[in-house]
Amino acid sequence: MQTESLAIEPNQISMADRVSRRIQTLAPALANQIAAGEVIERPASVVKELLENAIDAGATELVVRVEQGGTTLIEIIDNGFGIHPEDLPLAIMRHATSKVRSSEELAAIQSLGFRGEALASIAAVSRLTLASSQTDDGIGFQIELHGAALQNEQALANAMNRGTHVRVQDLFFNVPARRKFLKRQATEYQHIEEVVRRMALTHFDIHFTLEHNDQIRLNLPLADSGELRYQRVLQLLGRQFAENAYWIDAEANGLHMAGWLGHPSDARAQADMQYIYVNGRIVKDKTISHALRMAYDGILHGHQHSAYLLFLEVDPHEIDVNVHPTKHEIRFLSQREVHEFVRHFAKETLSQFQTASADLAVAMKPLMGHSPEPQPRYQDALALHQVPSQPSSDHSTNSSQGHSVSYQNNHKLGADYVANAVQKYLAPLRTPQELSHEDSDSAQADALSNMSEHDRPVQASNPVDEYPLGIAIAQLHGIYILAQNTEGLIIVDMHAAHERIVLEQMKQAWDKPEFWQSQQLLLPKVVKISISQADRLQQLQDKLHRLGLEVDLYGDDQVLIRGVPAILQKADLEQLIPELLNDLDPNDDVQGLTRKRDQLLAGMACHGAVRAHRQLSLSEMNALLRQMEQTEFASQCNHGRPTWRAFPLAQLDKLFARGE
Repeated sequence: MQTESLAIEPNQISMADRVSRRIQTLAPALANQIAAGEVIERPASVVKELLENAIDAGATELVVRVEQGGTTLIEIIDNGFGIHPEDLPLAIMRHATSKVRSSEELAAIQSLGFRGEALASIAAVSRLTLASSQTDDGIGFQIELHGAALQNEQALANAMNRGTHVRVQDLFFNVPARRKFLKRQATEYQHIEEVVRRMALTHFDIHFTLEHNDQIRLNLPLADSGELRYQRVLQLLGRQFAENAYWIDAEANGLHMAGWLGHPSDARAQADMQYIYVNGRIVKDKTISHALRMAYDGILHGHQHSAYLLFLEVDPHEIDVNVHPTKHEIRFLSQREVHEFVRHFAKETLSQFQTASADLAVAMKPLMGHSPEPQPRYQDALALHQVPSQPSSDHSTNSSQGHSVSYQNNHKLGADYVANAVQKYLAPLRTPQELSHEDSDSAQADALSNMSEHDRPVQASNPVDEYPLGIAIAQLHGIYILAQNTEGLIIVDMHAAHERIVLEQMKQAWDKPEFWQSQQLLLPKVVKISISQADRLQQLQDKLHRLGLEVDLYGDDQVLIRGVPAILQKADLEQLIPELLNDLDPNDDVQGLTRKRDQLLAGMACHGAVRAHRQLSLSEMNALLRQMEQTEFASQCNHGRPTWRAFPLAQLDKLFARGE
């Protein structure tokens, strides 16, 4: 049998050679190239590092010029306070910086850059020219390097304005292995544009200009007012986001959050429009991202991703930004508190009923400006999440805000009470099968009587002016409600809208302590489970007990159900119990139980909502519209689909060419 010898590449090292090699210090040039690999991934990385330096230098004008996607040329020109002539040679050395002088300053760092690696890393893999001036006399100084090798000593730079001019040519010219991994020029340019966009969305006090191949792609004038900031957001993120997004401005416990939350109907297939800034630094933080996912939970359709632009202010001593070389990641000292703050206020904001586009006067509020006093409901929300391991009758009180949250389980919920509650929440609108056409108005009166005095709509002299969703005028194919308001036409998917109303009403009922009380089954029910589920049962007893489920092991692969809460009397326990044993985690907090509850109620609400192809009277349709206006998250159904759409008169006029 003939065999072929394996050819050894010249750069491959044999095992014997590895054993014989001694430890030695890397050559400076090689060490710089390796270090550059951590910071400089592509041309966009160069732009990011240089822009951060310019912003830290107090620049108010920034010009970014690139050619061929930044592979051949990157120029950053700023009007900051510049670099002292004697410091130019130090500026391109590793770990040389003017931004940090002690560990105390590092612990509360507020500048974007602080590692002192950017210029040294860039110089190691490119031909770099650094020129700077601290005066307005037109004279500056420059230094030139090729792959970290000094080409020209410090020299005069004539016609130099105050600030810094960095010119980066032939990126990765001396690291061909890295250069071959670059994408097409158009792709590399898109990454650069995204870097500039991210900087411009938080540094409104800077005029940004981006040029590619001698063409101006972005020109973002200084935005020193709320209206101009809104215009910049509109230009960078699009009109649909800017006009439909929810404005948020919240403060509590030393945390401040402001910005825009994208409307659920504007969700995207990719998470490409999610901008989170902490103390002015854009970050990718799992804590905040998870909190926002929870806030949007139940109002996004399918696997879509929300869009948002949020600015979070935190005490610099409460965060660690020195986690990753690119400074994209941070670490919070009080992670849970930050998570709950973001989740609570984001969800509260999204729950507000909003018609058509956002009010311009609200959207133009100055970012990170004066904020209202801390809202006490956030303190109550924190207390609500401190649920004891077993239901009890003690009280959790927040004395600083003067509000208390009570947990009482002494009240026994009778079967008649449950029946009435379920009937109320599952059928606020009587169906045509249950009522004749003649008494539909009286049925609607019964439905409205179920609403509290606070929720009951006030009759207006002109409902079109008073009600955001206007008044109903017709029903289309038994599926859609047509209504008119002052802006134009409103189309409502009546099943989707009623589904959300029923779900929110049932959630409010479920939150009442009596709904957790277990009701003994007349005949205990045996449910088959897997052996692994049986092993988890003992660990999950407390969780099941909180859900009002009395479940005991019955053999190796069966459980005996002795009691369930009244609202689950007709549930499919053979499916519910195995699902709970799979999904629940012994370490789950109350939020995990809440998500399981919401999934359960969402299915019940879907079956209990008014079905399509059922004829409703005008009064019934108007009652549905009024309930929508009083219901949280009414713009989306339980599955994330929109419940209504608006068509302004201007859009209808254009459709029919009126006025042309």
